[in-house]
Amino acid sequence: MSQILGIRPLLTATHRYDKSLSTRHRGQGEIIEAPVLAWLVETRNGRILYDVGCDYRKLADPVLRDRYYNPEEFPFGPPDMREDQRLGAHLARLGLTPRDIDVVFLGHLHFDHAGGLCEVEGCELHVHADELAAARAQADGAYFADEFPEHYAWRLQTGEYDLVPGVRAVATPGHTAGHMSLVVELPDSGPVILCGDAADLRENLEAEVAPGLCWQEREDMALASIRKLKGLARDAGAELWPNHDIGFYRARLADRGRIS
Repeated sequence: MSQILGIRPLLTATHRYDKSLSTRHRGQGEIIEAPVLAWLVETRNGRILYDVGCDYRKLADPVLRDRYYNPEEFPFGPPDMREDQRLGAHLARLGLTPRDIDVVFLGHLHFDHAGGLCEVEGCELHVHADELAAARAQADGAYFADEFPEHYAWRLQTGEYDLVPGVRAVATPGHTAGHMSLVVELPDSGPVILCGDAADLRENLEAEVAPGLCWQEREDMALASIRKLKGLARDAGAELWPNHDIGFYRARLADRGRIS
């Protein structure tokens, strides 16, 4: 029986970049705006955060910003993030603190998904073992090495599993080595699948286009994960929620509060 009460999308930043970073081999020269989301899943057994956004300090401090987002070394460009978009600020508006988060589940460890770990330090952290290994090996330039230190409370995973009844982690590698998506069985709306960066945009799903950045250029793996997500959605009657689609966010998620 599902234990889910609802889910809240938390807009932690927005990011403008060349569309080809989301759609492989297409969209070059087109600049898109993308939401950077964390997801608060509220259950009868506790609260789960899926992803945690960026490290605000690296964006707000000019010295750190120049170090981490130097355009000569970092082609993605810095996101736009306000102080009131930090995780602590989101939680405070809900009457919560980081101590009220029971599990942080990280779909992958790129800077815009794992940087906010410093806001919830001390929480139990779930991530695929292959993902942490790739991140520590600096498999690509979107990993910031200081954002996943040894002393954090890592709970390394190697397969698919239920975090609680009604919340299931599914393996969707390709964008990164150990990328994971999340199936959430909402009590009223029915099941939704948080794609993570397995599918930034609806276009990734509808046209079966891989993300622009693929681990070890494994476009085949990324496409297999997109097809897996579509198959899961079809079999379960679930809705697929892409991760960085501003149109989808504005039409379906913005200003809705808890979605049940």
